[in-house]
Amino acid sequence: MAVTMADIQKLRKMTGAGMMDCKKALEEAGSDFDKAMEIIRKRGQAIAAKREDREAAEGCVLATCKGDCAVIVAVKCETDFVAQNKDFVALTQKILDAAIEHKPADIEALKALKLGDRTVAESITDQSGITGEKMELGYYGIISAPSTIFYVHPGNKLATVVGFNLPTEHQVARDVAMQVAAMNPVAVRPEEVPANIIEKELEIARDKAREAGKPENLLDRIAQGSLQKYYKEFTLLQQEFVKDAKISIDQYLKAQNKELTVTTFKRFTLNAE
Repeated sequence: MAVTMADIQKLRKMTGAGMMDCKKALEEAGSDFDKAMEIIRKRGQAIAAKREDREAAEGCVLATCKGDCAVIVAVKCETDFVAQNKDFVALTQKILDAAIEHKPADIEALKALKLGDRTVAESITDQSGITGEKMELGYYGIISAPSTIFYVHPGNKLATVVGFNLPTEHQVARDVAMQVAAMNPVAVRPEEVPANIIEKELEIARDKAREAGKPENLLDRIAQGSLQKYYKEFTLLQQEFVKDAKISIDQYLKAQNKELTVTTFKRFTLNAE
């Protein structure tokens, strides 16, 4: 039975695969659509296995929030050309929508969620077969807070989500989300900085002071002073507000409401930093 253009277009609409790939799959399947779809899916699995050792450094990063929950999802690929493809962005959006609806606990749980009759992991593999590139679910982050906001930087390479203890004006929340994007803090406040980072910063400060000829009995005091400077630069509430360097983020929030503060945030980027 000859494969018609109508059949090819129908399969293309169903799978997103290229015209020639659809034509070949239908010919191999004897115009059986279910078999043709399976052929295209197996092609995706083969490509994924073949390109497993390739680096997927490009991709699409999206975020959203709904009530007390906010999520970030990143689907990675090999080239920026594919990253900007509307079907690839649409797949990332579908995964993001599933994440905010079902709130999976971690990335493995997200991979197992269904998008129609296919899991997230299977859908990514299917898309890999269409583009011929390695693809993977590169990141999933979720936060919960009484009030949440998200920010996606133009280009879909960087996104942030921020949680607050109280409802706040949209622009205020957005300002903080953009602050996280621009200044890349490591924690909300000093006491939340990981212990290994603190020890590393103290050791660096001691070494610098020692090289400068400072007395050994002063090294710890000097290192503690350097640590305070680190907190001001890398903890969100102590950072200078990018829109007004005369105040900190904490002061900016307190000017809106004395009780307002950030409870948590997440940030993910594909950009080199």
